[in-house]
Amino acid sequence: MRAATAALQDPVRPNDLFFPMTSFIDPKTLKTWLHDGSEIALLDVREHGQYGEAHLFYGIPLPFSRLEIDAPRLVPRRSVRVALYDEGEGGVAERAAARLAALGYTDVHVLAGGAPAWKAAGYVLFAGVNLPSKTFGELAEEVYHTPRVSADELAGMLARNDKVVVLDGRPVSEFHKMNIPGATCCPNGELAYRVRRLVPDSATPIVINCAGRTRSIIGAQTLINLGLPNPVYALENGTQGWYLNDHVLEHGGTHRYADDSGNTDLRPAANALAARFDVPTVTAQAVQQWVADAGRSLFLCDVRTPEEFAAGSLPGAQHTPGGQLMQAGDQYFGVRGARLVLFDDDGVRAPTVASWLRQMGHDASVLDGGLASGLSLAPAPAPAAPPLATIDAQALATRLEKNDVALIDLRGSMQFRAGHIPQARWSIRPRLAADTKSETRQLVLVADDAALAAWSAASELEGAAAPLLLQGGMAAWRAAGLPMEATPALPADSDCIDYLFFVHDRHDGNKEAARRYLAWETGLVAQLDAQEKAAFRLPSSPAGSHA
Repeated sequence: MRAATAALQDPVRPNDLFFPMTSFIDPKTLKTWLHDGSEIALLDVREHGQYGEAHLFYGIPLPFSRLEIDAPRLVPRRSVRVALYDEGEGGVAERAAARLAALGYTDVHVLAGGAPAWKAAGYVLFAGVNLPSKTFGELAEEVYHTPRVSADELAGMLARNDKVVVLDGRPVSEFHKMNIPGATCCPNGELAYRVRRLVPDSATPIVINCAGRTRSIIGAQTLINLGLPNPVYALENGTQGWYLNDHVLEHGGTHRYADDSGNTDLRPAANALAARFDVPTVTAQAVQQWVADAGRSLFLCDVRTPEEFAAGSLPGAQHTPGGQLMQAGDQYFGVRGARLVLFDDDGVRAPTVASWLRQMGHDASVLDGGLASGLSLAPAPAPAAPPLATIDAQALATRLEKNDVALIDLRGSMQFRAGHIPQARWSIRPRLAADTKSETRQLVLVADDAALAAWSAASELEGAAAPLLLQGGMAAWRAAGLPMEATPALPADSDCIDYLFFVHDRHDGNKEAARRYLAWETGLVAQLDAQEKAAFRLPSSPAGSHA
């Protein structure tokens, strides 16, 4: 906290000696920017674990370790106003600002004192991830009075073989981890398109669940807002509530919607829902004109399934599965106030998802004609990673025997714990220079993503002998039959800045962690200030809810 206070008193920081062009702003200025109506990319450049412990409400996670890889996708317009922040010490934000400038970003600023200074100025730091979406879910439940059932009530229905359909609103990968027995995976973005095939009659009760609360609420309310006549409920507290009430979860589930389950029965209802929340429909020609607008950012979002996207999409579109676009928008667009153009090929999914994004305060539109519109955008240019010389697994094993190389593993800390090459040390980009400063041997880097290693080396190992990259990564080492070792306690928890323990522990048999998580989720709304709450656009007296 002393560093944060000093930064507020004197905007000139020691790192100015190394980054003389850095533009610093104070917390009050940043707070004003966040609510002035102009676009801003508020980027948290700390690693994922640090971000998840305490961050600004609108902070977009862009870890320094992945900066050049993810920045062009999250922040495609190089002239947009950018504000970066970090832990307030170590100069990570300044280094990130320099890297963004090198990529062509022209309006980059650093929050003096970082996240601690924001808190010292009287503003709130939030724990967790996907904050705006999860807070919105809690507000939506308050406004719509979304019906819900408890875990015990649902367990009773299933035990009695009552006629009830349980739909899990999470992606297939999350459903595979754990699910309510008998549930069918149907991600929230697919509900409007598939529910009439999954539940053909209009009387069977439908229960929507997720792992916690948000997607249960939003999924259930989606069907209610569409006017579905069935009784619809959110499962209170999702799979965690089920587990906390001592009901058994299934693991490894694969039962999901059928590929041919899509239908357009609810297209009129989806269009009516879009009209209710003032979702514009835009032509391909209009979107092309928006591209030329130097003052606005544009994201073209294909909300269909991964399989459909892989089979063919519009040039310049990114895959943003509808349910996750609502739940985790910060993974797909990093500019507050940007234009979001959604499309599908059925006229059901995009307007339904857009109706929620508008209520969340986003400038969301639906592309007229969708996949058949003919729209073609140039993809956001991505910088090529600098080249790294490679070494194969057998050659590395030989050099390790000679002890003439130092092996640095840049994979995730939990991956390192689970299994790594003997003699390897774990590191991560923000700490790479410090971790290797006394090393005189040639460095060999291990990474799942060669670009991540290349960018880390280029910015953090300047002046050192050119490092090598293990060709093929750990997969190549394993394929060669070479030895591995596990170190479950190393790196220490305190060093695992890329891993957010409290989010993961709730799914690992830790009931107390699950209780803390649910308490955190239900407590989000109370932490909002008036401006943050006013940014949402939920109706004051919603129609379409039913008990």
